[in-house]
Amino acid sequence: MAAEVIEILDSEGVDRALTRIAHEILEHNKGIEDLVLIGIRTGGAYLAAQLQQKISAIEGVDVQLGIIDVTMYRDDLCSRNDLAVGQTDIPFRLRDQKIVLVDDVLFTGRTIRAAMGAVMDLGRPQNIQLAILVDRGHRELPIRPDYIGRNLPTARNEQIKVDFDDQNTAQAVHLLRN
Repeated sequence: MAAEVIEILDSEGVDRALTRIAHEILEHNKGIEDLVLIGIRTGGAYLAAQLQQKISAIEGVDVQLGIIDVTMYRDDLCSRNDLAVGQTDIPFRLRDQKIVLVDDVLFTGRTIRAAMGAVMDLGRPQNIQLAILVDRGHRELPIRPDYIGRNLPTARNEQIKVDFDDQNTAQAVHLLRN
């Protein structure tokens, strides 16, 4: 039996959510001083680049952008054989920076925990904030996002899929029911 696919956000909905998140980040941080974006590879990295563009359009200046791979920080590494190690690319210092970690979907919180561990190994930031396109609940760790595009309570057996185009721009968010 094929999975039922329900569109949660179309491209305009994704764009509106990211625009709102960009404004919330700027308001909370009172601008971009000492602010950096770090996207969690892969979907989070794509969304962080979109947020960087939106913040640049609002502020007229680019905020620094990095990408972090959390594969080696995962607590389920030994139980999974399909994880390819990606590259971390953070070409700036993290010490005393206000870091906004960006990911596409927040579920158990384990990926975010891994990302925070990886960030802390690279430097001691002023603070770490979390921006998520979709928060689906089911936390196993005490992780709470600061910026949320859409809250979408799901059943554990459902999935959320963020679709990206060839330019790595988020186009839609779908709920998959088995």
